[in-house]
Amino acid sequence: MSEPVYKLAHGGSLDPLFYCIITSVKTNNPMGLSKQNIITSLQETYGESVTSADIRAWCAMNDCNYQTISNKIADCKVGRGKWNLTVQEKLEQTYQAPPALPATEQNLIPTKDDSFVKFGNFGDIKKIIESRVFYPTFITGLSGNGKTFSIEQACAQLGRELIRVNITIETDEDDLIGGFRLVDGATVWHNGPVIEALERGAVLLLDEVDLASNKILCLQSILEGNGVFLKKIGKFVRPSAGFNVIATANTKGKGSDDGRFIGTNVLNEAFLERFPVTFEQEYPTTATETKILNKLCDDENFCKRLADWADIIRKTFYDGGIEEIISTRRLVHIVKAYSIFKDKAKAIQVCVNRFDDETKQAFLELYDKVDADFQMPVDETTVS
Repeated sequence: MSEPVYKLAHGGSLDPLFYCIITSVKTNNPMGLSKQNIITSLQETYGESVTSADIRAWCAMNDCNYQTISNKIADCKVGRGKWNLTVQEKLEQTYQAPPALPATEQNLIPTKDDSFVKFGNFGDIKKIIESRVFYPTFITGLSGNGKTFSIEQACAQLGRELIRVNITIETDEDDLIGGFRLVDGATVWHNGPVIEALERGAVLLLDEVDLASNKILCLQSILEGNGVFLKKIGKFVRPSAGFNVIATANTKGKGSDDGRFIGTNVLNEAFLERFPVTFEQEYPTTATETKILNKLCDDENFCKRLADWADIIRKTFYDGGIEEIISTRRLVHIVKAYSIFKDKAKAIQVCVNRFDDETKQAFLELYDKVDADFQMPVDETTVS
């Protein structure tokens, strides 16, 4: 007996299965317009793989909206304009496949650095991590003043696992939460760093978070301490004891008014409100900075003069006299360059070459005044 054909008002015929679906919707039948019914009908018509052209033709034939149908089967999408209708059938099987490297085999406790010198907010940050209380923390400060390093060393001293994620404007839910990956021809679910930190009770470091787009809002429920539902695999992940989130940024999430930190964005207010405390990280004092440099260089006088030089530059920067600054990280670069070249002038010059010519020359001339033994490097391009 042949299948009945249901005519449409504008011409064409309606797939019998889809006619039943529509009828069931109108009569409140639980069969409804379900994803599985749509997939079954598409498979019977076109096979396991379909294209956008196939779906549009199917929608026209069955008098329904293309966008609605494509949204219904979004989990089956494998590429632009391509769907594999068997993906969902393999979902449970592929989720059970082992990751490339089981998380339990990784040691995520940072290594202690003997050159580390505590300063600024380090004591408070360490107390938060040591408490194992869920207390999202935001740390802001200029570049190169030890924000990330202090968090790493606090975790190292406490034996706490740390998972660091470097945020960019491209960072999205798949990067943070996880997604399907192709492993040996199989589609395998892999946890993202956020899920790893949740399950392990680790400290999650969102580094340079002010570079993020609004895609970072996928972390809202996690920042409330409620865990997250992985909708792609139907699993809810609750935070293990000790889990916490710490974010670092060069701004306070309001963008960079002076254009100094190009690429930073204005973060959603609801996102920022989920961080109970914000620490403002300043550069260390000259005494502390000298101690930091002495850990890397035996020449105490050189270290002291570098710290004094940087301090003068920073005060001028804060007063609006110059547009550039010498960070603690830049001073560390200089003493490391000195250990390689054994030449103070060359070490300073190669490390300030990143600045424009006018700023570089001003910095070199200032150091010449700070250090009486310093010999200004000769610009060979001016020598005939």
